[in-house]
Amino acid sequence: MSVFLTVVDTGSLSAAGRKLGMPLPTVSRKITELEQHLNAKLITRTTRKLVLTDTGASYLAASRRILDSVDEAERAASGEYSAPRGDLVMTAPLAFGRLHVVPVLCEFLQTYPEVNVRLSLGDRNINLVDEHVDLALRVGVLPSSGMIAKSLGEVRRVVCASPHYLARRAAPQHPDALAEHPCIGFDVLDAGYGWRFVVDGKDHMVPIRPRLVVNSAEAAVDAAATGFGLASVLSYQAEAALRRGELSLVLRDYEAPPLPVNFLYLGQGRLPLKVRAWLDFAGPRLRERIAAVDEALNGR
Repeated sequence: MSVFLTVVDTGSLSAAGRKLGMPLPTVSRKITELEQHLNAKLITRTTRKLVLTDTGASYLAASRRILDSVDEAERAASGEYSAPRGDLVMTAPLAFGRLHVVPVLCEFLQTYPEVNVRLSLGDRNINLVDEHVDLALRVGVLPSSGMIAKSLGEVRRVVCASPHYLARRAAPQHPDALAEHPCIGFDVLDAGYGWRFVVDGKDHMVPIRPRLVVNSAEAAVDAAATGFGLASVLSYQAEAALRRGELSLVLRDYEAPPLPVNFLYLGQGRLPLKVRAWLDFAGPRLRERIAAVDEALNGR
């Protein structure tokens, strides 16, 4: 069942083999043996992709439930519900995770020596169930789901430029004036290449035509610090450069509503103590860090 689920989740036999550390012929043989055992076709293999049959889709759902039950039983037997121990799998945005989660996490691991953590940093929101992730830190408005969210605070969306740039060209006094300035696009935040503001109490989207587009906040901040143009990033992404005086904030009176920051985790069944311990330990510390970022930006 585990091999079957991995093949479906990764989309190919070869990808499943890489994830499982298993030779491709072994993966193929196990799927064939499973189908022979069930006397049913689970997967139709084409030259481009794998397609589940109706029977395969039903068996997939049942397999997930069974393996989840097995996992739950193993957690209970290993003592995860009696003391914080075991492997904790988490995910967080790249910049926020590096700047704030990692320092708190190292302190947590010193406090709980029987817990091991695998932290995946990236700006892509992954499926916690499919990827077997215990907990995620998310920045942004959460879609409705059956998961539990625990608020950690809010972060601002800011527009910044270097003092050198602002000495050459006057800072824009209204969001619409951005058309007169070179802008730096950040793929993750600038979906469709528009920057959000609030004008006269209403949401105001300003289309931008960036001369430079990057795929990381650090690159957007670095480009703005050279004096090339203006960048729109999240407050914690620009905090260090703002503190050093390499960047200054513009259009502060028109900032879009801040984005919420939450822990997100599954609400089904008992919560393992390793997850509860992390929530209780990291929650207050991360709230303090987020509040400190906002305080640091005031007056800049």
